[in-house]
Amino acid sequence: MSKKWRNVPLSEICDINPRMGKTTFAEDSSYAFVPMASVGAADGSIDVSTKRPYVEVKKGFTSFQSGDVLFAKITPCMENGKMAVVPDLENNYGFGSTEFHVIRPKAGIDPKYVYYFVSCSDFRREAGHNMTGAVGQKRVPTDFLKQSLIPLPPTPEDQKRIVAEIEKQFSRLDESVASLKRIQANLKRYKAAVLKSAVEGKLTEQWRKDHPDVEPADQLLKRILAERRAKWEESVGAKVGAKQGVSASPGFGDVGNCNKSEAGESLASPLPQMKAKGIKPKDDSWKKKYKEPAGPDTANLPELPDGWVWATIDAMAFVTKLAGFEYTKYVKYDQEGDLAVLKAENAGKNGFKRTEFSRIQSSSVSNLTRSVVSAGDLLMVFVGAGTGNVARVPDDQKFFLGPNIAMISIVSSLIHAAYLELFLRSSLGNALTVGFMKAVAQPSLSMGTIRQISVVVPPIKEQQVILTEIDRRLSVTEELETTIETNLRRAERLRQTILQKAFSSRGGVSPP
Repeated sequence: MSKKWRNVPLSEICDINPRMGKTTFAEDSSYAFVPMASVGAADGSIDVSTKRPYVEVKKGFTSFQSGDVLFAKITPCMENGKMAVVPDLENNYGFGSTEFHVIRPKAGIDPKYVYYFVSCSDFRREAGHNMTGAVGQKRVPTDFLKQSLIPLPPTPEDQKRIVAEIEKQFSRLDESVASLKRIQANLKRYKAAVLKSAVEGKLTEQWRKDHPDVEPADQLLKRILAERRAKWEESVGAKVGAKQGVSASPGFGDVGNCNKSEAGESLASPLPQMKAKGIKPKDDSWKKKYKEPAGPDTANLPELPDGWVWATIDAMAFVTKLAGFEYTKYVKYDQEGDLAVLKAENAGKNGFKRTEFSRIQSSSVSNLTRSVVSAGDLLMVFVGAGTGNVARVPDDQKFFLGPNIAMISIVSSLIHAAYLELFLRSSLGNALTVGFMKAVAQPSLSMGTIRQISVVVPPIKEQQVILTEIDRRLSVTEELETTIETNLRRAERLRQTILQKAFSSRGGVSPP
């Protein structure tokens, strides 16, 4: 540090959370109001357009004035960089969330200089280490801000010079970031357009003209429903016949709609053994308990290309979730476990998202067979943020179904799981899903409504053609998206490098 520079406590050059007397404010006036959501994350933006009468905000809110620096003190807002300089306000004063610390620079101290210092990642990291309070409610204490050392240049003009250089380089970065985000948005629109074209039949229009003799989807659906019923009878018939001397495999559900073990594990049932021994159920009355899946109401659905048909998820898949009591009683997290637990966070807008998975031992949930997830199963968020998001499960490890996410397990070999995933992620599929959401405090879907979601079913050969064509068109965009994400992360690192250089040595900032 140059001899002309000093490291001083922030409280020496700023008032931290200064009090303002009631006489400062006019009872009949309105003031800018800034909730936490009005301050941007790591970009210094602040929206002061909202105004509220003084009588509504004089109690229970934090007061501030033009030129103050607002600093989010609660997790995760602080770590996300919710800090900003208050601009010139109409009445000079404003009110906001009590989760803001107010930093008021004294005479001769540039507010932007203080803002850039407290918003840099090194300072936020140190603030995070000094937080106090319960998990999820941790806050940066006032004393941390007061005692934090800030490098102070010799004169106010030096502060302004450093701020000007920071903003010049940030401006260059911002132009590059804006360009990257425009390309990113265009790619997103292109992907959506490709999916829309695919599920409306436009993508394979010429293919259908060239292949007029393909089995139409209404015949395909009949085979799907026949396969569904046959698997139900295979397993439920085994349960009925088991009473006559052959034990059924564990995990079969009650007689009624087929469950995963009935649909996907019928070969494990004892019915083949019974047939070999000549053992049969006494009669076929039990078959009357089979419930045909209801067809979709097509009155308000779009018209389909010739050879395509509407169906419901229930016709082709088993839908389930982990029950609350099952989660409470059996799911015990163990980072040494052999099963990764899937949660709502793993189904993103663009498919499967990898996270730091919670894990459990398979032995602890061995009796919850319907919640064991297989490669190719689909996940759908059914409550809270992201409701309706869909993702296909990869095949690189074993998974178990966690909370707030449903499993859609396709029971027919006549529907491609990848096609169903892309349909549900398309604008049409998403709109049909959203149409079933309950209008409550937070969006939600029941398992029954997920089963009722309408699905466009093309012929099985055309499904494969659609998947091939989508992959061809989107493979390049995925590479571009990865490159853009890498460059956006690099831009943020460069931003932090600029700030680090500004507050080290003599405050010199050179192009990175």
